[in-house]
Amino acid sequence: SRLVPADAVAFARDLEPYRLFFLEDALPPEHLGWYARLRAASITPQAVGELFVSPSEWLPLVSGGGIDFLRLHISAVGGLTPAWRAAQVCEAHGVRTAWHGPRDVSPVGHAAGLHLDVASHAFGICEFPGFSRPEAEIFEGLPELRGGYLYPNDRPGFGVDVDEAAAARYPAHPDVIDWTQSRWIDGSLSYP
Repeated sequence: SRLVPADAVAFARDLEPYRLFFLEDALPPEHLGWYARLRAASITPQAVGELFVSPSEWLPLVSGGGIDFLRLHISAVGGLTPAWRAAQVCEAHGVRTAWHGPRDVSPVGHAAGLHLDVASHAFGICEFPGFSRPEAEIFEGLPELRGGYLYPNDRPGFGVDVDEAAAARYPAHPDVIDWTQSRWIDGSLSYP
C-alpha cells in the first residue's frame, strides 16, 4: 500500500510470471479508484479490504471488477451479518473472500471466519496463522487444521468456549505493538 498507481501497475505486471495467488493492498486507501485500471492492466489477482469499515469502500471495487479477493476484517465491518452480506455481493460478482485473519484475531474471530467460509460460495482462501499453546488452553473447541484444511467442530454456534481458569493464567499486557507504529524518518505515521 505504499506504491503510487503507476508503480503498482508495473509491479503487478512484473509479478505475472510468478503466478501469485493474489497481490494484497498494492495501492493505498486514497487510490482505490485505480484498482479497476490495475486489474485491467495485469493478470495478477488483486486483493484488498482489511482496512475497510464500510460498504462504500468495498462495494465499488467488487461490483466494478477492480479486485479478485475481498479481505475484510470481520469485526471491523460490524461482525457476522455485514460480512455475510459482503460475501453474497462477492458471489454475485465473481469475487472471492479471504477474510483478514492475522494472529491478533481471536480464536472466536477465526471460528466466525471459518463458518462464513463454509457457508459461502464466494470462499477463496482462509488466512490462518494457527493457534498458540495458550490459546489452545484457553479456548475449547477450536477449529482444527488437518491436511491443509481448517475444520469447524459440530458444537452449537461457532463451537468455541472459554476456560476462564486457564485464561486467568495469561493476564493481558497493554504493550504497544511495534509493527502497527510504522513511521517515516521524520517521525510521522505511515501505513503499516
